[in-house]
Amino acid sequence: MKSFKIIALQLIKQQQTVEIPLTDGLVINMESEDGDWIIETYIDKSFKQEFQEKLDEKKTFEIRVVITHPGNDPAPFTVQVHSIQDLDQHISVLLKGKLSKKRIEYLELMLGELIKEGYKGEALRTEFKNRMKTHQKSKQS
Repeated sequence: MKSFKIIALQLIKQQQTVEIPLTDGLVINMESEDGDWIIETYIDKSFKQEFQEKLDEKKTFEIRVVITHPGNDPAPFTVQVHSIQDLDQHISVLLKGKLSKKRIEYLELMLGELIKEGYKGEALRTEFKNRMKTHQKSKQS
């Protein structure tokens, strides 16, 4: 097994990313034949209902996890909520899943977000380039 510290957690909802502020987290590659991963997140209790619904409905859903260093590209996972533990002002959410076979490409998501923000034509191209430069700088940090 290999484990990695989680730097950032994002839910994918209707082709948009939703940042989940993370207090702490760990992702574990079980190195099984099935390619199973375990993701444990320590997040604010305000997100309990969101994850409780997914647990109750046994829904699989997409997340992206940035591990080890903020400049790393997010790794896409298809997961299910396995358990939720109440802890003071936070909850521990245990997710089980696999790396997504269909990779959700960072550039596609960024482009979709820019279009939804109303960028068009040359302004879209300029803002896309600016965000790519910002992304590349953060990867080099």
